[in-house]
Amino acid sequence: MKYDFDACVDRKNTNSLKWDVKDNELPMWVADMDFQTAPEVREEIIKRAEHGIFGYSVVTDEWYDAYISWWKIRHNFEMNKDSLIFCTGVVPAISSIVRKLTTPAEKVLIQTPVYNIFFNCVLNNGREIIESPLLYDGKEYSVDFYDLEKKLSDPQTTLMILCNPHNPIGKIWDKETLGKIGELCKKYGVIVVSDEIHCDITDPGLDYFPFASVSDTCREISVTCIAPTKTFNLAGIQTAAVFASNGFLRHKVWRGLNTDEVAEPNAFAVDAAVAAFTRGGTWLDKLREYLFKNKKITAEFLLRELKEVRLVPSQATYLLWLDCSDFSDDSDKLSEFIRSKTGLYLSCGSVYGVSGKSFLRLNIACPKDRLIDGLLRLKQGVMEYIKQKKLT
Repeated sequence: MKYDFDACVDRKNTNSLKWDVKDNELPMWVADMDFQTAPEVREEIIKRAEHGIFGYSVVTDEWYDAYISWWKIRHNFEMNKDSLIFCTGVVPAISSIVRKLTTPAEKVLIQTPVYNIFFNCVLNNGREIIESPLLYDGKEYSVDFYDLEKKLSDPQTTLMILCNPHNPIGKIWDKETLGKIGELCKKYGVIVVSDEIHCDITDPGLDYFPFASVSDTCREISVTCIAPTKTFNLAGIQTAAVFASNGFLRHKVWRGLNTDEVAEPNAFAVDAAVAAFTRGGTWLDKLREYLFKNKKITAEFLLRELKEVRLVPSQATYLLWLDCSDFSDDSDKLSEFIRSKTGLYLSCGSVYGVSGKSFLRLNIACPKDRLIDGLLRLKQGVMEYIKQKKLT
């Protein structure tokens, strides 16, 4: 089957969060794609819709089998039915886990710059954020293990949220790094919640390493959140899963998800996930190739047209981290300026932690023509910003 990722689908007037913008604006911020999901998934959703009755739904054996098979074939990781729990989304799951596995005023560690909603999941539940900033050498990021151990050793630090692969920097953490994190967390009695929602969107030829697959230690001290939603552009369907091998942790998480009423599927959640994981593999491989080409287009454009902006090398996700430190240390002001002058709507790096204040995040999951439009707007906005800065 031929998949057309070049088609520009009009998303205006569809209640889209991303596209709720002015007519002249181009949103390249929030992490959903401007591609229709796989035809195989659409067919299943249409089939379910045509049935016409949308009562309460159950989680089927096919749902469990789809997850288990996908992770075994794609990621060489064995799961079993008893270790999986349905939930309505990764963010609801993380919030529920924070509430169930920690107590008010305890500390939850995150490695910044990182997905901004992690802050909400912690602070909104009355827990304290403890940041362990990643090391950045001007080209790539790595874990600051000295800082990480110091902060994990605090008796008040009881939970760590890991982003694997890491959003917004697009980093695939290697086994050695993940193993060290696991050993440190075990040493200090810290539970790891691993957000692996971006795991399938890696560059062609690359795979990620599930945190729980790295060692027995990592498996026993962790809870993993996974979903087809980022991979297949299904965020609005609200379908995800939590994996926990440790029986004690699994029971606590299961109780939390059910208490919070985020453990029951809507009428489309199960069928969409099953279709994605059983029939969507070929589409995903073509998507990854297309996204990789978009990354190359972006990298070549910046080197040729906009050397003032440096692209942090990305191995995963469709979100690119743009280093603007040569001319700005205020991403809020910069992103607002670019939007007001060109209509290009990007994410400001400051929302991902203080260390992101000189960065912007660019979503390249769109048709090539739309990407080029965005890059031209980026150039215009940056050059006008630099010009204005020189005049003041």
